[in-house]
Amino acid sequence: MSATAVHSLWTTAAEPISKIDAPKIEYGQLSPTLIVIGAALVGVLIEAFVPRRSRYYAQVFVSLVALCAAFAAVVALAAGGFGTTKAHIAAMGAIAVDGPALFLQGTILLAGLVGLFTFAERRLDPAAHGNRVDSFAAQAAAVPGGDTEKAAVKAGFTTTEVFPLLLFAIGGMLIFPSANDLLTLFVALEVLSLPLYLLCALARRKRLMSQEAAVKYFLLGAFASAFTLFGIALLYGYAGSVSYARIAQVVDGTVTDVDPALANTMGNDALLLVGGALLVMGLLFKVGAVPFHMWTPDVYQGAPTPVTGFMAAATKVAAFGALLRLLYVVLPGLRWDWRPVMWAVAIITMLGGAIVAITQTDIKRLLAYSSIAHAGFILAGVIATSKDGVSSVLFYLLGYSFVTIGAFAVVTLVRDAGGEATHLSKWAGLGRRSPLVAAVFAIFLLAFAGIPLTSGFAGKFAVFKAAADGGAVPLVVVGVISSAIAAFFYIRVIVLMFFSEPKPEGPTVAVPSPLTMLAIGMGVAVTLVLGVAPQYFLDLAGQAGVFVR
Repeated sequence: MSATAVHSLWTTAAEPISKIDAPKIEYGQLSPTLIVIGAALVGVLIEAFVPRRSRYYAQVFVSLVALCAAFAAVVALAAGGFGTTKAHIAAMGAIAVDGPALFLQGTILLAGLVGLFTFAERRLDPAAHGNRVDSFAAQAAAVPGGDTEKAAVKAGFTTTEVFPLLLFAIGGMLIFPSANDLLTLFVALEVLSLPLYLLCALARRKRLMSQEAAVKYFLLGAFASAFTLFGIALLYGYAGSVSYARIAQVVDGTVTDVDPALANTMGNDALLLVGGALLVMGLLFKVGAVPFHMWTPDVYQGAPTPVTGFMAAATKVAAFGALLRLLYVVLPGLRWDWRPVMWAVAIITMLGGAIVAITQTDIKRLLAYSSIAHAGFILAGVIATSKDGVSSVLFYLLGYSFVTIGAFAVVTLVRDAGGEATHLSKWAGLGRRSPLVAAVFAIFLLAFAGIPLTSGFAGKFAVFKAAADGGAVPLVVVGVISSAIAAFFYIRVIVLMFFSEPKPEGPTVAVPSPLTMLAIGMGVAVTLVLGVAPQYFLDLAGQAGVFVR
């Protein structure tokens, strides 16, 4: 065989390429995400070049300006009609700019802003060696209790890297619910998860518990990411594309142009069902739904409380946004397959979270199981498969995120010699010692329980109504029963605070700086406004309830 013949075995003559088309990126419509990611990069440079004593102020300033500017950009896009009439797919098919995306991005940015105030708090712990300290380890790399750590505390070091990490996580969360192809979804998942794994390990007190929480979260999160990635691969094999619209067309059978190389595997239902299931599993892990909830109580308890509050609120918003888009845009043709599964998940999540929460003795673990039960309530809205279902979920997430961050901010104030006093027995008689703090916490607990005149009631009512209209009446009955069970342990904490005798060696309530006061104040204000006059926000969520495809 001649050399030419051999050569032609593995090469083919190709048409000469005339020019490569430049990518078309709509920077204005992606501005909220770009502002946050840009500020995170500036934060990394601040860590490298700004003297240590000035870093804290520089980081807080940059983070605050970035989050406010990004929120202003979201409002400007919504005002420009990108949530309704001008909704479209940007960045060459990678990102959707539509009502749900903008509403969720606005919610995530506000949650991030309130979370930033709790991150920046430096008045709760007594000063160490004349230096004010925050909730984070003096030097993250130091061995807990070792000489290096003691030297770092003595020198007054603080881990200001938490601010760029917070911004990177928010950046990932902004892309997650607006991703319009599976690769963008996966990249966003990793960008939001990796900073959270690190943030969980950085508690100043109880370092070992904090590091254990981070390792558990990281290992289980890596498992969930692997499931997601495998699901993406199978869906690509099924549809020959990672684009949401293309996969939806193949599911519906409306696709016309089939690549001959992919014709053999395309339309294979086994790939679709297994791939869809794996992908949904990865998202349910992020949401904290049973049976993918095992990480939640340990991570919520071990992570620094400001991180727990931010993570509990913002991650849920981003993950539910991504789940809604996946089920409503990519897999509406599979509704009869995924709805029964979601019914089962919603029921065991509502009942599991509510029943196990009754046995908890630690306030952070109690709030963790409460968040699992809330994931079940929100899933009831997802199952509605209607425009009202989408808007009710958006409204619920808005109210829930503020209540959650506010509640965890209050937890940071109740302290004893070992730091935060999270054991429930320590909270006995708090209403007599510090009536204002106990009253604020009681408002948040009543909102979690869904008592009228709080955002929790308006949110639950909207979600259950949408589910009932969508034919899921038995699910609503289970939801109401779960709410009644959950109300028991919320009311129990209120009774403990106001109707028990305070113990003489009980904890004290630290006086926070205006930052934490602002975070808690915003939480109370939003909780009461959404409870007393929810109509404007329900209308807003209603207008934002249509996905672009």
